[in-house]
Amino acid sequence: MDRYLDVRVEVAAALATGRPVVALESTVFVHGLPDPVNLQAASAMEDAVRAEGAVPATIGLLDGRAVIGLTGEEIAELARASDSVKVSVRDIPTVITARRMGATTVAATAALAARSSIRVMATGGIGGVHRGGETTFDVSADLNELARSAVAVVCAGAKSVLDLPRTLEVLETLGVPVVGFRTDEFPAFYTAASGLPLEHRIDNPSEVAAMLEVQSALGRPEGLVVAQAPPPAAAIPKAELDVWVERVLDEAEHEGISGKAATPFLLGRLAILSGGRTLDTNVDLLVANAALAARIALALSAS
Repeated sequence: MDRYLDVRVEVAAALATGRPVVALESTVFVHGLPDPVNLQAASAMEDAVRAEGAVPATIGLLDGRAVIGLTGEEIAELARASDSVKVSVRDIPTVITARRMGATTVAATAALAARSSIRVMATGGIGGVHRGGETTFDVSADLNELARSAVAVVCAGAKSVLDLPRTLEVLETLGVPVVGFRTDEFPAFYTAASGLPLEHRIDNPSEVAAMLEVQSALGRPEGLVVAQAPPPAAAIPKAELDVWVERVLDEAEHEGISGKAATPFLLGRLAILSGGRTLDTNVDLLVANAALAARIALALSAS
């Protein structure tokens, strides 16, 4: 499509013929999960998309180009490289220019998906306003990008370690619709319960497709957050999770960990404190979100 964007053959063919395509974020398995669980999760997400009849397009940066539709070998290379950069939107030009390997965050994935005419993507949990963000101004670029990339992002809400009420407030201010898929409450990543009610609920993938069509027809630039609770068998009770979250936040503050390093540190510590339970939940919700994204893409292609 251009000199810096490499849309692989299968993805390009699907887009050209109107077949459903789902973009997949690469940071979730490069910086969010340990080896070998990360590659198992990446493969399971792609398999879930294909099982629903859509084409997966895992996105990452390789050899001076943004690749839309990484191969299994490239995913493994990206995940195992010690110098893979965590790439948000601002990092795309510098990482491409330096010809470094990079794994894309929600923001970068959404931006590159929209540039490639892919309208649905799946991830684990979106970024948001960090706790204490009212003084540190530590707010994920995911939120601003959702306001300018017309992509439906299927997620398990926002990560539990964030300030969820402020995250929802910012999304409202930016004009980004947040809808619960078969839930009336905003999920908190590992848990279905956040205590934060949602104004809008949908129960069918075709409703999401219809919302995307309305946004497009009205010329709206925003994306759409589709929040799906983690599978019931995998979800962790909120009271139990809250204890772990408070502990890891204290540890991060004590060790002075912030910025891009914060989320991988916090998720890693939660996995240890939970005896691996959060890790299992993370994988299960990633696969469930990939499957739902594929069903939405399928409904969109049929509309």
